[in-house]
Formats: sequence, C-alpha cells, structure tokens
Amino acid sequence: MNVLVFDIETIPDVDGGRRLLDLGDLDDASVAKAMMQRRRQVSGSDFLRHHLHCIVAISVAVRRPDGRFFVRSVGERDSREPELIRRFFSGLDRYTPTLVSWNGGGFDLPVLHYRALLHGISCQRYWDTGEHDRDFRYNNYLGRFHWRHVDLMDVLSGYQARASAPLDEIATMLGFPGKMGMHGSQVWDAYQAGEIERIRHYCDTDVLNTYLVFLRFEILRGRLSEQEYEQECARVRGALSADGAPHLMGFLDAWADATAGGE
Repeated sequence: MNVLVFDIETIPDVDGGRRLLDLGDLDDASVAKAMMQRRRQVSGSDFLRHHLHCIVAISVAVRRPDGRFFVRSVGERDSREPELIRRFFSGLDRYTPTLVSWNGGGFDLPVLHYRALLHGISCQRYWDTGEHDRDFRYNNYLGRFHWRHVDLMDVLSGYQARASAPLDEIATMLGFPGKMGMHGSQVWDAYQAGEIERIRHYCDTDVLNTYLVFLRFEILRGRLSEQEYEQECARVRGALSADGAPHLMGFLDAWADATAGGE
C-alpha cells in the first residue's frame, strides 16, 4: 500500500469576509458572525461556501509500501495556512500516494483548491491529467470515478447524494470509535479559545476512523483478505501504542471498548 488518508479542519476566512462584505475594522468574531448570518439568509444554513473557509489543521494517516504506518497533523501548532497546504501537496509530489477521504471530493479538496489558489501554491503531480505522466490520463486525482483519490462517502453511496452517510455513523456501525472530543461545528469556538492542539487531535482521530473504514472497503474490493485486514488493524494498533500520544491512546481505548461492545 501507498496510501494517504487526509482530513482538514477549517474556520471562517475572516480576512476574505472582511474584504467581500466591506466590514472595515470589525473584530474577527464579529466578521465571522456577519458572514454566517449572510449565509443563513441565502441558504438557511450558516455553513459557509467553500472559498470562505480557512484551513487551520490538516491530518494524515499514512501507510507506506514498506509497512510503516503513522498518523500526524501536518506542520506545527503555530503553522500558518500556507505552510500547511504547501506541506500537504509536497507529500503528494514526492510520494504519489493513493488519496483517501470521507467527502474529500465534496469539501476538503475544493477548499484546498481555493486556498492554494489564494496563496499561489503549486503541485504539478496533483493537477496532472496526463500532460506530464501518461499514466495519469485515465487515473488521476481530479477524476471523480478514478482511483488515485478514493472519496469513501462518494463511492459507498453510489455517487448519490441522497444515499450519503456521516463518517461518525459508519465508523460507529463498524465498531470503530467514531467522533471523539468534539465536532466540526465546534472548531471555530475552539480556535477562538486558543485550543489549536485540541483541533489537531480531533482531526487525527477523524483520519484514523477514515483509514479503518478504508480497510473494510478494501475487503469489498478484494484487495485484502480477512486475515490481511486483521493484520493491518494490528499494524495500526501497534503504531498508535508505540506513538503513545494521549489522544491516540484514547482512540485505542475507545476502539477496544467498541470492539468489546460488539461481541
């Protein structure tokens, strides 16, 4: 395997909102409130459009061909958005992994596109559709029905929006921990409170859930046997235990409890 599972966490792009809505010297909290109120008037929801999100965390779960597995947040706690995006895309340029996400095609990647455009960040490998590598002509990161990016929510729903499901519910149904510590709707409040590490840890656990769902999906595709699946799960447990970070140990404990509850 050469797999990179990813997830992003975002807050309102208050700088963009301030310019677009001509809000002058209003503080960030007031600008975000105005942006969400405007969005609610248009759509009935305060969930902002993709180009008005600012990325504050990117987490990845990586399975290397040599058998190594690890999960981490990109950059450091004080890394700015351009550095997070640049590091994420540099990994794609260097390793050309299979990207895996849950709703990455519907949210994470479009946000990354807009933010990379804003900051002028390039990634030739990601945008290649055969111009530089002919193998990418019929299997690239941008093709919805290609396999270099596997959006599990999109694939499992049969590409039907009405059949889509939340990651939390699917992960919980399969005996994995599901959401831990917070929810995406709480990220802005946590960010304002200076809890960036909490956000990064939450993002880490989301990619772990996604990776474990992906392993089950690989059984469906005939790419893993039951025995190989169990070996991959053991690999994840071993890596998290060796890392020893409290939030990863908490994930392990919740996984053990969920597994015991399903027996």
